[in-house]
Amino acid sequence: MSEESLKERVENWMVGQMPIIQMHGGRSVVREADPDTGTVTVELGGSCAGCGISDLTAQNIKRDLILEFDDVDEVHVLVPSTGEQGDATVEGGRGGELQHATEHPNHF
Repeated sequence: MSEESLKERVENWMVGQMPIIQMHGGRSVVREADPDTGTVTVELGGSCAGCGISDLTAQNIKRDLILEFDDVDEVHVLVPSTGEQGDATVEGGRGGELQHATEHPNHF
């Protein structure tokens, strides 16, 4: 049985520790989790786009991931500013591929 990757561990943590995101119609995708550099990038979508507390949510995610994972040194949380609501901004919910009509899926 292989050990979970950093990306899988962060993804599982997000499911367990950040249910408030999904409860409010938001979505999250772990876009990068590089164990060599200790960098994690999480993107919030769904109703997180344009939400007044998304900055607070992003700060909490940054702080908590660094505290929770010894191999995480830097966290970036991206929140689309498109104002789009619902499932259209992060297809498939947590772990899905980001889909924007006017942007390349790997735009960052």
